[in-house]
Amino acid sequence: MHGLTGIPLADCVGRGTGLDDEGLERKRATLAAAAARRTPPRDPVELLAEFGGYEIAMLAGALLGAAARRTLIVVDGFAVTVAAALAARIDENVLDYCVFGHCSAEHAHRALLADLKMQPLLDLGMRLGEGSGAAVALSLVRAALSLFGEMATFESAGVSEKNT
Repeated sequence: MHGLTGIPLADCVGRGTGLDDEGLERKRATLAAAAARRTPPRDPVELLAEFGGYEIAMLAGALLGAAARRTLIVVDGFAVTVAAALAARIDENVLDYCVFGHCSAEHAHRALLADLKMQPLLDLGMRLGEGSGAAVALSLVRAALSLFGEMATFESAGVSEKNT
């Protein structure tokens, strides 16, 4: 996130699924050491190779593949949002296929969504990391699709626009 957005590293690091204070400090120190080693590259693939993990690489690839197939993507949580931001730097069209299911309790997630200019469907303070936000948001997506595809038009419902 820091390499993609320029947001200060300290503002990109949170507790995840529940690190205690000591764990959070270890996480911050590890990431600060990595950032001090090299300025984040501008090229998104090089950034991923230098600072990303296998899970972010896999997620970014899945997002790129789904967008190439013009498939709706329900993005769940902070880590997947980071992967979506990275994929969008590789192919700007990726975000056209993304629906952001929810904003997690991670403070950095809200900042990243704002940077992407994306609005999540839900903001329930979830922090679980197993796709629960996308699962809940999927019911909203399905309802919207049903309304769009099945709702009667004025013409089919016999509604007249004439004032009586």
